[in-house]
Amino acid sequence: MDIIFLHDFKAKTLIGIYPWERKVRQTVRLDLEIALPTSKACQSDQIEDALDYALIIDRINHILAEHRFSLLEALAEHIAQAILYEFKSPWVKVSIAKLGIIRGVKRLGVCIERKASL
Repeated sequence: MDIIFLHDFKAKTLIGIYPWERKVRQTVRLDLEIALPTSKACQSDQIEDALDYALIIDRINHILAEHRFSLLEALAEHIAQAILYEFKSPWVKVSIAKLGIIRGVKRLGVCIERKASL
């Protein structure tokens, strides 16, 4: 399986269960591992046969801007499903962390893995 990855992607979004979290954008850090639908790009060296990183980042930024989630788990699931279905990936791993939200903890978050249903 061929995998592309995006690590240490940071963006601001409204997320959380507390009233202040619904008003103040927080920085989240995302790490993604995305299985390629095919390995054609390895032989062809053509972007048409690969997943375009820029399109993936644009899609994630759109999700962060347009949707409101209470839980990191729900946000991770939404991103995973978008990657699986819109980009035809057979497998994805999504890690999302809030940064500096609790004193003494650098980041806290969730990591999920999903496979495309056949």
